[in-house]
Amino acid sequence: MSTTPPACAASAPLTAPAASNRYDYSHLTDDSQASTPLAEEVALGIAYNGINQAVMLVSPTDLEDFIVGFSLGSGIITSPDDIYDLKLTGRGSAISAEVEIASRAFWNLKDQRRQLAGTSGCGLCGVEALEQALPELKALPGAPLPPAHWLDGLRQRIDAFQPLGQHCGAVHAALFMNNQGELLLGREDIGRHNALDKLIGALLRQHISLDGGLAIVTSRCSLELIQKVLRAGIQTLVSLSSPTGLALQWARRHNLNLIHLPKHSAPRVFSPVLEN
Repeated sequence: MSTTPPACAASAPLTAPAASNRYDYSHLTDDSQASTPLAEEVALGIAYNGINQAVMLVSPTDLEDFIVGFSLGSGIITSPDDIYDLKLTGRGSAISAEVEIASRAFWNLKDQRRQLAGTSGCGLCGVEALEQALPELKALPGAPLPPAHWLDGLRQRIDAFQPLGQHCGAVHAALFMNNQGELLLGREDIGRHNALDKLIGALLRQHISLDGGLAIVTSRCSLELIQKVLRAGIQTLVSLSSPTGLALQWARRHNLNLIHLPKHSAPRVFSPVLEN
């Protein structure tokens, strides 16, 4: 099985700001000074057809991949073909993305915005917001579980696909393994959702087949990650951290293979339920 990432696999940082810079600090015990690299983040504002939709804090790498994956994972588009143009502008810690999308996608987006109009800022967003948090998604057709040996030594093998994490830490990673058990590419971000969005966007933009492949996330596996892989059509998700109960329920309901890979024990298949 391949462990060396191809040239396109690792995140490619923008020129400014860098994905990481060195910062000085002093020790509490003896006042001596040193420096260490820290992960950077930028504010990315996303507008669709001229209407501001979201501002996300992201790592300044693979932003086009992120926007495509975010648009699909959020249900704004149903295919990369719905994006007609994508322009990034700005500098430093503030970047703007102008995205031109198809009319049908834009009308769907405006309908979502109308449903959310007038909600309060207390954190209780009403029935419409709950419906968006728990959308009706199509179940997957179901796929065989990956061979167990594909996951042998996976925690060590993915290090090659986490250059930013190895350099400065503080970032999550999402990776894709093809139907031959080969790690193809990885994406990193300070946000676990963002890392998966970047991965999905990269897969779509590079026209990589998802058949028989699986996504791997280094973070906690929550409901949002389940929804993103369901919308992308990825049939198996491997998480290095435990899933939440709600994430597990959704995986089973939608025929998603969900596997937890603990540090010191064998892989745990949470979905589907295996018969004795």
